[in-house]
Amino acid sequence: MIGVIGIVALLTVLGLSLLVTRIATVALTLTGLSYEAARFQARSAFTGTGFTTSEAEHAVNHPVRRRIIMSLMLLRSAGIVTILLSLILSFVGGQDVSGKLYRLLWLVGGVTVLWILSANKWVDRLIRRCMTWALKRWTDLDVRDYVGLLKLSGDYVIRELHMEEGDWLVGRKLSDCRLRQEGVSIIGIYRSNGHYVGVPKGDTSIHAGDELVLYGRAEALKKLDQRRKGGAGDQDHSEAVDDEQRRMDRQKREEEAYERSRRGTEGGGTAG
Repeated sequence: MIGVIGIVALLTVLGLSLLVTRIATVALTLTGLSYEAARFQARSAFTGTGFTTSEAEHAVNHPVRRRIIMSLMLLRSAGIVTILLSLILSFVGGQDVSGKLYRLLWLVGGVTVLWILSANKWVDRLIRRCMTWALKRWTDLDVRDYVGLLKLSGDYVIRELHMEEGDWLVGRKLSDCRLRQEGVSIIGIYRSNGHYVGVPKGDTSIHAGDELVLYGRAEALKKLDQRRKGGAGDQDHSEAVDDEQRRMDRQKREEEAYERSRRGTEGGGTAG
């Protein structure tokens, strides 16, 4: 009986832990963090891993994000102790091997169900709606879903890239980078001193320590993040420009075909 109670308690605590981190992730995304960054910061704060990154600095410098992370830290202390206690209660007492195996199967099954629910997009949408309502009701936080407003789809994403010495972009002006020719747009720049440059112009320079907010295709942003100074980096840039030109030509042909099909459909409908 003690083992069953322990398993139920363990699954309950695990379920609440997953729910708490999921709610915190959604709440952080509503403050403007990307989903990946929000999930990382929520899990880091709840587990106490203590990673120190530029993303963490952005999080703690924001008053709402700081309150969310502090709440996770407070909940963490009780959560870990309860999980360990429940796990011990699940398997101590008695020497019945079949009974312990039965409890283990229940535990594995319960954890699997909780894991599936934690990754379910319907659950995420429900939590997002509830959090949006709560934040609108009790705070003055801007809770618009900017990812939804931007209608990001396909392989287009918004990413933050941290600039380090030796990166191809460091030491250049935006006008010299010709990123638009690669299909990449810079939305903003977080300076290392905390200053934010919104919609930077062509004469804006990029420095080591900057955090660039970029919009473009995921693969293009990944390659840009890996690009280093020197001839090889310049060659990668030229190849990226050529790839983007080919993609734009292909997109133009698809748009022309779409327009022709629309005119044909409208003409057929008019004739009918």
